Amino acid sequence: MIKIRNTIIILILLVLSFGSGFNLGKKSIPVFKKNTSGETVSMRGYDFTLFWDVWDRLKYYYIDKEKLDPLKLINGAISGMVSSLDDPYTVFLTPDQNKDVKDDLSGKFEGIGAQLGVKDKKIVIVAPLKKSPAESAGLKAGDWIIKVDGKDTVNWTLPEAVSKIRGPKGSQVVLTVLRTNSEKSEDFKVSRDEIKVPSVELEVKNIECVNANEGKTVCKEEANITANTRKIYHLKLGRFGDNTNAEWNKIISQIVAQYSSGVDKGIIFDLRNNPGGYLTSSVYIASEFIGSGAVVIQENADGTKKTFNVDRKGKLINYPLVVLINKGSASASEIVAGALRVRNKIKLVGETSFGKGTIQEAQELPQGAGIHITTAKWLLPDGSWVNGDGLKVDEAVENKSDSEEDLQFLKAAEILLR
Repeated sequence: MIKIRNTIIILILLVLSFGSGFNLGKKSIPVFKKNTSGETVSMRGYDFTLFWDVWDRLKYYYIDKEKLDPLKLINGAISGMVSSLDDPYTVFLTPDQNKDVKDDLSGKFEGIGAQLGVKDKKIVIVAPLKKSPAESAGLKAGDWIIKVDGKDTVNWTLPEAVSKIRGPKGSQVVLTVLRTNSEKSEDFKVSRDEIKVPSVELEVKNIECVNANEGKTVCKEEANITANTRKIYHLKLGRFGDNTNAEWNKIISQIVAQYSSGVDKGIIFDLRNNPGGYLTSSVYIASEFIGSGAVVIQENADGTKKTFNVDRKGKLINYPLVVLINKGSASASEIVAGALRVRNKIKLVGETSFGKGTIQEAQELPQGAGIHITTAKWLLPDGSWVNGDGLKVDEAVENKSDSEEDLQFLKAAEILLR
Protein backbone atom coordinates (compact mmCIF):
# COMPACT_ATOMS: atom_id res chain seq x y z
CA MET A 1 0.00 0.00 0.00
CA ILE A 2 2.83 2.42 0.81
CA LYS A 3 4.36 1.85 -2.64
CA ILE A 4 1.01 2.46 -4.36
CA ARG A 5 0.42 5.59 -2.30
CA ASN A 6 3.85 7.02 -3.08
CA THR A 7 3.36 6.29 -6.79
CA ILE A 8 -0.02 8.04 -6.83
CA ILE A 9 1.31 11.06 -4.93
CA ILE A 10 4.18 11.38 -7.42
CA LEU A 11 1.77 11.14 -10.35
CA ILE A 12 -0.44 13.87 -8.90
CA LEU A 13 2.52 16.11 -8.16
CA LEU A 14 3.86 15.53 -11.66
CA VAL A 15 0.59 16.88 -13.03
CA LEU A 16 0.83 19.85 -10.71
CA SER A 17 4.40 20.66 -11.66
CA PHE A 18 4.61 19.58 -15.30
CA GLY A 19 3.27 22.86 -16.65
CA SER A 20 6.04 25.07 -15.36
CA GLY A 21 8.08 26.91 -17.95
CA PHE A 22 6.43 27.08 -21.36
CA ASN A 23 6.54 29.27 -24.42
CA LEU A 24 3.52 30.33 -26.45
CA GLY A 25 3.86 28.80 -29.90
CA LYS A 26 1.77 28.78 -33.03
CA LYS A 27 -0.51 26.12 -31.64
CA SER A 28 -0.40 27.27 -28.03
CA ILE A 29 1.37 23.99 -27.22
CA PRO A 30 4.02 24.53 -24.56
CA VAL A 31 7.71 23.75 -24.86
CA PHE A 32 8.86 22.57 -21.46
CA LYS A 33 12.12 23.47 -19.77
CA LYS A 34 14.19 20.55 -18.64
CA ASN A 35 14.96 20.50 -14.93
CA THR A 36 18.76 20.67 -14.68
CA SER A 37 18.99 21.75 -11.07
CA GLY A 38 18.83 18.23 -9.69
CA GLU A 39 15.96 19.22 -7.40
CA THR A 40 12.93 16.95 -7.10
CA VAL A 41 9.35 17.76 -6.19
CA SER A 42 9.05 17.95 -2.41
CA MET A 43 5.99 16.46 -0.73
CA ARG A 44 6.46 18.59 2.38
CA GLY A 45 3.44 20.78 3.01
CA TYR A 46 1.05 18.44 1.17
CA ASP A 47 -1.27 16.65 3.61
CA PHE A 48 -2.92 13.70 1.88
CA THR A 49 -4.43 12.25 5.04
CA LEU A 50 -8.02 12.91 3.98
CA PHE A 51 -7.29 11.68 0.45
CA TRP A 52 -6.01 8.35 1.75
CA ASP A 53 -8.83 8.07 4.25
CA VAL A 54 -11.35 8.25 1.41
CA TRP A 55 -9.21 5.95 -0.75
CA ASP A 56 -9.13 3.28 1.96
CA ARG A 57 -12.84 3.56 2.65
CA LEU A 58 -13.66 3.10 -1.02
CA LYS A 59 -11.34 0.11 -1.27
CA TYR A 60 -12.84 -1.55 1.79
CA TYR A 61 -16.55 -0.68 1.58
CA TYR A 62 -17.40 -0.03 -2.07
CA ILE A 63 -19.67 -2.75 -3.48
CA ASP A 64 -18.21 -3.00 -7.00
CA LYS A 65 -14.49 -3.65 -6.60
CA GLU A 66 -13.97 -3.79 -10.39
CA LYS A 67 -14.69 -0.06 -10.60
CA LEU A 68 -11.83 0.77 -8.25
CA ASP A 69 -9.35 1.38 -11.05
CA PRO A 70 -6.45 3.41 -9.57
CA LEU A 71 -5.86 5.36 -12.80
CA LYS A 72 -9.53 6.33 -13.09
CA LEU A 73 -9.56 7.38 -9.46
CA ILE A 74 -6.45 9.50 -9.97
CA ASN A 75 -7.92 11.13 -13.09
CA GLY A 76 -11.11 11.80 -11.17
CA ALA A 77 -9.17 13.38 -8.30
CA ILE A 78 -7.21 15.59 -10.70
CA SER A 79 -10.39 16.59 -12.57
CA GLY A 80 -11.99 17.51 -9.26
CA MET A 81 -9.00 19.63 -8.28
CA VAL A 82 -9.11 21.54 -11.56
CA SER A 83 -12.92 21.86 -11.50
CA SER A 84 -12.73 23.45 -8.05
CA LEU A 85 -11.45 26.61 -9.75
CA ASP A 86 -14.98 27.09 -11.15
CA ASP A 87 -13.56 28.04 -14.55
CA PRO A 88 -15.22 26.14 -17.42
CA TYR A 89 -12.18 26.71 -19.65
CA THR A 90 -9.53 25.42 -17.23
CA VAL A 91 -9.87 21.65 -17.62
CA PHE A 92 -7.94 18.42 -17.18
CA LEU A 93 -8.15 16.14 -20.22
CA THR A 94 -7.82 12.38 -20.16
CA PRO A 95 -5.89 10.93 -23.12
CA ASP A 96 -9.15 10.29 -25.02
CA GLN A 97 -10.44 13.79 -24.31
CA ASN A 98 -7.14 15.35 -25.30
CA LYS A 99 -7.31 13.50 -28.62
CA ASP A 100 -10.87 14.77 -29.16
CA VAL A 101 -9.75 18.38 -28.74
CA LYS A 102 -6.92 17.93 -31.25
CA ASP A 103 -9.28 16.27 -33.72
CA ASP A 104 -11.60 19.29 -33.46
CA LEU A 105 -8.82 21.66 -34.43
CA SER A 106 -7.70 19.41 -37.29
CA GLY A 107 -11.20 19.58 -38.77
CA LYS A 108 -11.91 15.83 -39.00
CA PHE A 109 -13.68 13.68 -36.41
CA GLU A 110 -16.74 11.49 -35.79
CA GLY A 111 -19.68 12.89 -33.85
CA ILE A 112 -22.74 15.10 -34.29
CA GLY A 113 -20.94 18.17 -35.65
CA ALA A 114 -21.67 20.78 -33.00
CA GLN A 115 -19.32 23.07 -31.12
CA LEU A 116 -20.11 23.07 -27.39
CA GLY A 117 -19.41 25.56 -24.64
CA VAL A 118 -20.17 26.21 -20.99
CA LYS A 119 -22.16 29.27 -19.98
CA ASP A 120 -23.68 29.94 -16.57
CA LYS A 121 -22.36 26.48 -15.57
CA LYS A 122 -24.51 24.79 -18.22
CA ILE A 123 -23.61 22.97 -21.43
CA VAL A 124 -24.65 25.02 -24.44
CA ILE A 125 -24.42 24.54 -28.19
CA VAL A 126 -22.18 27.34 -29.42
CA ALA A 127 -22.77 26.41 -33.04
CA PRO A 128 -24.01 23.46 -35.09
CA LEU A 129 -21.72 22.97 -38.06
CA LYS A 130 -23.12 23.49 -41.52
CA LYS A 131 -24.67 20.33 -43.07
CA SER A 132 -23.84 18.37 -39.92
CA PRO A 133 -26.05 15.78 -38.18
CA ALA A 134 -26.64 18.35 -35.44
CA GLU A 135 -27.96 20.90 -37.92
CA SER A 136 -30.04 18.29 -39.74
CA ALA A 137 -31.62 17.22 -36.46
CA GLY A 138 -32.69 20.81 -35.79
CA LEU A 139 -30.24 21.80 -33.07
CA LYS A 140 -29.44 25.52 -32.89
CA ALA A 141 -26.85 27.87 -31.43
CA GLY A 142 -27.87 28.77 -27.89
CA ASP A 143 -29.62 25.46 -27.13
CA TRP A 144 -28.99 24.28 -23.56
CA ILE A 145 -28.19 20.56 -23.34
CA ILE A 146 -29.70 19.41 -20.06
CA LYS A 147 -29.44 15.64 -20.62
CA VAL A 148 -27.41 13.24 -22.76
CA ASP A 149 -28.99 9.82 -23.22
CA GLY A 150 -31.11 10.54 -20.16
CA LYS A 151 -28.17 11.54 -17.94
CA ASP A 152 -28.30 14.98 -16.33
CA THR A 153 -25.49 17.30 -17.44
CA VAL A 154 -25.41 19.39 -14.25
CA ASN A 155 -21.80 20.07 -13.20
CA TRP A 156 -20.36 18.41 -16.31
CA THR A 157 -17.10 19.81 -17.60
CA LEU A 158 -16.80 20.64 -21.29
CA PRO A 159 -14.48 17.67 -22.06
CA GLU A 160 -16.91 15.37 -20.24
CA ALA A 161 -19.81 16.63 -22.36
CA VAL A 162 -17.80 16.22 -25.56
CA SER A 163 -16.78 12.67 -24.67
CA LYS A 164 -20.39 11.67 -23.91
CA ILE A 165 -21.86 13.23 -27.05
CA ARG A 166 -19.13 12.22 -29.48
CA GLY A 167 -19.11 8.66 -30.79
CA PRO A 168 -18.53 6.41 -33.81
CA LYS A 169 -20.21 6.95 -37.14
CA GLY A 170 -23.65 5.30 -37.33
CA SER A 171 -24.36 5.37 -33.58
CA GLN A 172 -27.04 7.60 -32.08
CA VAL A 173 -27.28 9.94 -29.11
CA VAL A 174 -30.37 11.54 -27.57
CA LEU A 175 -29.94 15.14 -26.43
CA THR A 176 -32.54 16.73 -24.18
CA VAL A 177 -32.51 20.42 -25.02
CA LEU A 178 -34.03 23.51 -23.46
CA ARG A 179 -34.33 26.55 -25.69
CA THR A 180 -34.05 30.16 -24.58
CA ASN A 181 -37.45 31.59 -23.53
CA SER A 182 -38.94 28.09 -23.42
CA GLU A 183 -40.06 26.23 -20.31
CA LYS A 184 -40.44 22.82 -21.98
CA SER A 185 -37.50 20.63 -22.94
CA GLU A 186 -37.34 18.66 -26.16
CA ASP A 187 -35.51 15.46 -27.13
CA PHE A 188 -33.38 15.32 -30.28
CA LYS A 189 -32.15 11.97 -31.59
CA VAL A 190 -28.96 12.57 -33.57
CA SER A 191 -27.11 10.03 -35.72
CA ARG A 192 -23.36 10.48 -35.52
CA ASP A 193 -21.29 10.69 -38.68
CA GLU A 194 -17.81 11.57 -39.90
CA ILE A 195 -17.41 15.32 -39.73
CA LYS A 196 -15.09 17.13 -42.10
CA VAL A 197 -14.94 20.85 -41.56
CA PRO A 198 -13.13 23.16 -43.98
CA SER A 199 -11.84 26.26 -42.25
CA VAL A 200 -12.52 28.63 -45.13
CA GLU A 201 -15.21 28.78 -47.81
CA LEU A 202 -15.90 31.30 -50.57
CA GLU A 203 -19.00 31.91 -52.63
CA VAL A 204 -19.57 34.74 -55.09
CA LYS A 205 -23.19 35.90 -55.01
CA ASN A 206 -25.29 38.11 -57.26
CA ILE A 207 -27.26 40.60 -55.17
CA GLU A 208 -29.97 43.01 -56.25
CA CYS A 209 -31.24 45.78 -53.96
CA VAL A 210 -34.36 47.85 -54.71
CA ASN A 211 -36.17 50.65 -52.94
CA ALA A 212 -39.40 49.40 -51.36
CA ASN A 213 -42.22 51.02 -49.40
CA GLU A 214 -41.47 53.77 -46.86
CA GLY A 215 -37.99 54.28 -48.23
CA LYS A 216 -36.76 50.85 -47.17
CA THR A 217 -34.20 48.99 -49.23
CA VAL A 218 -34.85 45.31 -49.94
CA CYS A 219 -32.06 43.06 -51.14
CA LYS A 220 -32.27 39.57 -52.56
CA GLU A 221 -29.96 37.03 -54.07
CA GLU A 222 -30.36 36.26 -57.77
CA ALA A 223 -29.27 33.09 -59.50
CA ASN A 224 -28.15 34.93 -62.64
CA ILE A 225 -26.33 38.18 -63.40
CA THR A 226 -28.59 41.00 -64.57
CA ALA A 227 -28.15 44.70 -65.21
CA ASN A 228 -29.25 45.38 -61.63
CA THR A 229 -27.22 42.77 -59.76
CA ARG A 230 -23.88 43.33 -58.08
CA LYS A 231 -21.28 40.72 -57.15
CA ILE A 232 -20.44 40.25 -53.50
CA TYR A 233 -17.83 37.84 -52.13
CA HIS A 234 -19.17 35.76 -49.25
CA LEU A 235 -16.08 34.71 -47.28
CA LYS A 236 -16.78 32.23 -44.47
CA LEU A 237 -14.33 31.29 -41.73
CA GLY A 238 -15.45 28.32 -39.62
CA ARG A 239 -12.64 28.05 -37.07
CA PHE A 240 -9.05 29.00 -36.27
CA GLY A 241 -7.43 25.57 -36.40
CA ASP A 242 -4.38 23.65 -37.57
CA ASN A 243 -4.92 24.20 -41.30
CA THR A 244 -6.71 27.55 -41.24
CA ASN A 245 -3.87 29.82 -42.35
CA ALA A 246 -2.93 27.64 -45.33
CA GLU A 247 -6.56 27.30 -46.44
CA TRP A 248 -7.07 31.03 -45.93
CA ASN A 249 -4.12 31.97 -48.14
CA LYS A 250 -5.48 29.90 -51.04
CA ILE A 251 -8.91 31.53 -50.85
CA ILE A 252 -7.51 35.05 -50.50
CA SER A 253 -5.31 34.55 -53.57
CA GLN A 254 -8.45 33.47 -55.41
CA ILE A 255 -10.31 36.64 -54.37
CA VAL A 256 -7.43 38.90 -55.40
CA ALA A 257 -7.19 37.19 -58.80
CA GLN A 258 -10.94 37.42 -59.50
CA TYR A 259 -11.98 40.68 -57.90
CA SER A 260 -12.80 43.61 -60.18
CA SER A 261 -13.30 46.93 -58.42
CA GLY A 262 -15.52 48.21 -61.23
CA VAL A 263 -18.02 45.35 -60.94
CA ASP A 264 -17.54 43.71 -57.54
CA LYS A 265 -18.88 45.58 -54.54
CA GLY A 266 -17.06 44.11 -51.58
CA ILE A 267 -16.67 41.23 -49.15
CA ILE A 268 -18.99 39.94 -46.47
CA PHE A 269 -16.73 38.25 -43.92
CA ASP A 270 -18.84 35.61 -42.17
CA LEU A 271 -17.72 34.65 -38.65
CA ARG A 272 -21.09 33.27 -37.58
CA ASN A 273 -20.94 30.02 -35.62
CA ASN A 274 -17.14 30.26 -35.47
CA PRO A 275 -16.20 29.05 -31.95
CA GLY A 276 -12.59 30.27 -32.15
CA GLY A 277 -9.28 28.43 -31.88
CA TYR A 278 -5.67 29.60 -31.85
CA LEU A 279 -4.92 33.17 -30.76
CA THR A 280 -2.00 33.45 -33.18
CA SER A 281 -4.26 32.49 -36.07
CA SER A 282 -6.69 35.27 -35.18
CA VAL A 283 -3.82 37.78 -35.43
CA TYR A 284 -2.82 36.31 -38.80
CA ILE A 285 -6.37 36.58 -40.18
CA ALA A 286 -6.99 40.10 -38.86
CA SER A 287 -3.71 41.20 -40.45
CA GLU A 288 -5.27 40.57 -43.87
CA PHE A 289 -7.48 43.63 -43.38
CA ILE A 290 -5.64 45.94 -40.94
CA GLY A 291 -2.66 47.96 -42.15
CA SER A 292 -0.63 48.16 -38.93
CA GLY A 293 -0.83 48.40 -35.17
CA ALA A 294 -2.66 46.42 -32.50
CA VAL A 295 -4.98 43.49 -33.12
CA VAL A 296 -5.44 42.21 -29.57
CA ILE A 297 -3.99 42.83 -26.11
CA GLN A 298 -3.14 40.04 -23.68
CA GLU A 299 -3.53 40.97 -20.01
CA ASN A 300 -1.73 38.60 -17.64
CA ALA A 301 -2.56 37.72 -14.04
CA ASP A 302 -0.01 40.22 -12.69
CA GLY A 303 -1.54 43.05 -14.71
CA THR A 304 1.19 43.21 -17.34
CA LYS A 305 0.06 43.49 -20.92
CA LYS A 306 1.37 42.24 -24.24
CA THR A 307 0.12 43.70 -27.50
CA PHE A 308 -0.16 41.47 -30.57
CA ASN A 309 0.30 43.69 -33.62
CA VAL A 310 -0.38 43.11 -37.29
CA ASP A 311 2.19 40.50 -38.31
CA ARG A 312 2.24 40.77 -42.12
CA LYS A 313 1.16 42.83 -45.11
CA GLY A 314 -2.49 42.07 -45.82
CA LYS A 315 -3.97 41.70 -49.31
CA LEU A 316 -7.52 42.94 -48.51
CA ILE A 317 -6.79 46.15 -46.63
CA ASN A 318 -8.61 48.46 -49.06
CA TYR A 319 -11.54 46.20 -49.95
CA PRO A 320 -15.08 47.21 -48.84
CA LEU A 321 -16.00 44.93 -45.94
CA VAL A 322 -18.87 44.03 -43.60
CA VAL A 323 -18.60 41.36 -40.87
CA LEU A 324 -21.30 38.89 -39.81
CA ILE A 325 -21.39 37.51 -36.24
CA ASN A 326 -23.95 35.74 -34.08
CA LYS A 327 -24.23 34.10 -30.66
CA GLY A 328 -22.13 31.22 -32.00
CA SER A 329 -19.17 33.53 -32.65
CA ALA A 330 -16.70 33.14 -29.81
CA SER A 331 -13.12 33.71 -28.69
CA ALA A 332 -10.78 34.14 -31.69
CA SER A 333 -13.66 35.14 -33.98
CA GLU A 334 -14.60 37.86 -31.48
CA ILE A 335 -10.98 39.04 -31.47
CA VAL A 336 -11.02 39.46 -35.26
CA ALA A 337 -14.50 41.03 -35.47
CA GLY A 338 -13.77 43.38 -32.58
CA ALA A 339 -10.38 44.43 -33.96
CA LEU A 340 -11.87 45.17 -37.38
CA ARG A 341 -14.50 47.43 -35.84
CA VAL A 342 -12.13 49.21 -33.45
CA ARG A 343 -9.28 49.65 -35.93
CA ASN A 344 -11.11 49.96 -39.29
CA LYS A 345 -14.61 51.01 -38.19
CA ILE A 346 -16.06 47.97 -39.98
CA LYS A 347 -19.78 47.38 -39.41
CA LEU A 348 -20.85 44.25 -37.52
CA VAL A 349 -24.19 42.72 -38.52
CA GLY A 350 -26.22 39.91 -36.95
CA GLU A 351 -26.45 39.12 -33.24
CA THR A 352 -24.45 39.73 -30.07
CA SER A 353 -21.55 37.27 -29.95
CA PHE A 354 -20.89 34.59 -27.31
CA GLY A 355 -18.56 36.57 -25.05
CA LYS A 356 -15.43 34.52 -24.29
CA GLY A 357 -12.63 36.86 -23.33
CA THR A 358 -9.98 34.59 -21.87
CA ILE A 359 -6.89 32.80 -23.21
CA GLN A 360 -6.05 29.19 -22.47
CA GLU A 361 -2.72 27.42 -22.76
CA ALA A 362 -2.99 23.86 -24.08
CA GLN A 363 -0.34 21.85 -22.25
CA GLU A 364 0.67 18.23 -22.78
CA LEU A 365 0.88 15.88 -19.79
CA PRO A 366 2.34 12.37 -19.44
CA GLN A 367 0.56 9.36 -20.97
CA GLY A 368 -1.27 11.46 -23.58
CA ALA A 369 -3.29 13.50 -21.10
CA GLY A 370 -3.52 17.26 -21.29
CA ILE A 371 -4.59 20.36 -19.43
CA HIS A 372 -5.99 23.68 -20.59
CA ILE A 373 -5.23 26.53 -18.21
CA THR A 374 -6.68 30.02 -18.34
CA THR A 375 -3.58 32.20 -18.27
CA ALA A 376 -4.78 35.62 -19.37
CA LYS A 377 -7.57 37.87 -20.57
CA TRP A 378 -7.68 39.22 -24.10
CA LEU A 379 -8.74 42.81 -24.71
CA LEU A 380 -9.72 44.64 -27.86
CA PRO A 381 -7.28 47.30 -29.12
CA ASP A 382 -9.28 49.98 -27.28
CA GLY A 383 -8.85 48.07 -23.99
CA SER A 384 -12.44 46.78 -23.72
CA TRP A 385 -13.21 43.24 -22.48
CA VAL A 386 -16.18 41.40 -24.00
CA ASN A 387 -16.18 38.46 -21.58
CA GLY A 388 -19.73 37.43 -20.67
CA ASP A 389 -21.31 40.30 -22.59
CA GLY A 390 -20.15 39.61 -26.13
CA LEU A 391 -19.68 42.01 -29.01
CA LYS A 392 -22.71 44.16 -29.73
CA VAL A 393 -23.58 44.52 -33.41
CA ASP A 394 -24.12 47.75 -35.34
CA GLU A 395 -27.11 46.26 -37.17
CA ALA A 396 -29.11 43.69 -35.22
CA VAL A 397 -30.80 41.13 -37.46
CA GLU A 398 -32.21 37.73 -36.47
CA ASN A 399 -32.67 35.04 -39.08
CA LYS A 400 -36.19 33.60 -39.03
CA SER A 401 -36.56 29.84 -38.64
CA ASP A 402 -39.48 29.79 -41.07
CA SER A 403 -37.59 31.63 -43.82
CA GLU A 404 -35.02 30.25 -46.24
CA GLU A 405 -33.55 33.73 -46.75
CA ASP A 406 -30.39 34.65 -44.90
CA LEU A 407 -31.62 37.99 -43.60
CA GLN A 408 -28.35 38.76 -41.83
CA PHE A 409 -26.37 38.30 -45.02
CA LEU A 410 -28.83 40.40 -47.01
CA LYS A 411 -28.59 43.25 -44.47
CA ALA A 412 -24.79 43.13 -44.77
CA ALA A 413 -25.17 43.24 -48.56
CA GLU A 414 -27.44 46.26 -48.27
CA ILE A 415 -24.77 48.07 -46.24
CA LEU A 416 -22.12 47.30 -48.86
CA LEU A 417 -24.34 48.51 -51.70
CA ARG A 418 -25.48 51.78 -50.11
